[in-house]
Amino acid sequence: MTATVAAPPAVQPPHRRARRRHRMLIPLGLALLLIVATLVAHAVDQPDPADRGFLSPVATGDDGGSRLAEALRGQGVTVRRETDTLRALLAARPGPATLFVPAPDLVHPDTVTALDDLPAGSRLVLVDPSRRVLAGLGLPLTPDDRRWATRATSPDADDRPCALPEAARAGTAAADRQRYAAPAGQSATRCYAGGLVRVPWRTEVVVIGASDPFRNDRIDEYGNRALATGLLGGPRPLVWLDLDGPAPAPTFGDGTEGPPAWSPSPGGSAGTTGDGQPGSGGRPGQGADRPGGGQREGDDGADDRADGRQPQQNPLWAAFPVWFWALLVQLALAGLLVVLWRARRLGPPVPEPLPVTVRSAETVLGRARLYRRAGARGPAAETLRAAARDRLLPRLNLPPDTPSDEVAARVAALAGLDPDRAADLLHGDEPATDRELLELARELDRLTRTVATRPDHPNEGDTR
Repeated sequence: MTATVAAPPAVQPPHRRARRRHRMLIPLGLALLLIVATLVAHAVDQPDPADRGFLSPVATGDDGGSRLAEALRGQGVTVRRETDTLRALLAARPGPATLFVPAPDLVHPDTVTALDDLPAGSRLVLVDPSRRVLAGLGLPLTPDDRRWATRATSPDADDRPCALPEAARAGTAAADRQRYAAPAGQSATRCYAGGLVRVPWRTEVVVIGASDPFRNDRIDEYGNRALATGLLGGPRPLVWLDLDGPAPAPTFGDGTEGPPAWSPSPGGSAGTTGDGQPGSGGRPGQGADRPGGGQREGDDGADDRADGRQPQQNPLWAAFPVWFWALLVQLALAGLLVVLWRARRLGPPVPEPLPVTVRSAETVLGRARLYRRAGARGPAAETLRAAARDRLLPRLNLPPDTPSDEVAARVAALAGLDPDRAADLLHGDEPATDRELLELARELDRLTRTVATRPDHPNEGDTR
């Protein structure tokens, strides 16, 4: 009587558990990397108000405003560029004017309050002001929702009529990014779903939450040009405040006549004399810094960018949009990750002669380990069946192209098996588990040994 011993439960090897973890972590890592790359590309693509040349009337780059300045001059608008907040305020004092501040956050907090201290009939246009700037001006506005990117929409996109004539004439424009909300009861004109708000404050203040309508690269899209020229144009002269960076803190002089006057501060803050006229403040080498207190011949108060020259750039970068380069970087990273993941060169394997002689047992063991690591039970089973058929066909005196059903019938007759069982062994399905693959190998080995030892089928080397 033969006792049957139950096989121990199969224990999953540690390397297989680690492989399953990798199959989960690698896709998550790739998704996280793509998200981070997208965020970085989006941050690089967005213009920075602190950059040199951002919405400058003399900058010809994508983020500059030279095309808008040319369009305004073509309409007969006087455009005066100032690089100092106090000089800009003084330039707007003789009469009603439009003061354009494309980077309000660069204005010093001590000077923000004076931005709306303009003559009657003037207009103050602010681009994407922060909560600090709005609070400094005392405007009854608060920043509301902010979109991922600017959206082009109609003035009455939120089903609220827009009473601003400039927006109504422009129509659809890219003004919906940062939205602003006014308290109930406040007489504020709201357009573009809150992306453009006009407040009749001490000075008429127009707040727009996107810089796209004023930029060189987007001014010709939709109604951006009409909206920008409408807000900054008209019969009033335009004072364009072009700041290179955060403005320095203003300081007061000790004038003997009249109220305390603004005096130059480090970095070029403008000054006034006791009678309220522009003083000799400014950049080093101008005004009080020069003998006689006069300005240089031909100096109109502009900085070193007044000639419109821009830093030399590689023409290849300007030939394609930013998203194209970001896409190339993402594709390169994805390809690198695929190479690292596969840990081998891409393409089909190339056969090469072995430099040394390898024993057959080592070759079989190495291939078996590769099959096991890849979980390739099907190819391993087909290799075993092909080897069994190669050994059986010569023993049966059958040609290699013999049909499979005939081979199975001959093998079943010699081995005393059922034909279906023989066909399943030689041409069956793929094993589902390692245990089934092991049983298949044992059955095929037993079958080939049984047929090979039949006395009526001697082979070369057998005793006849």
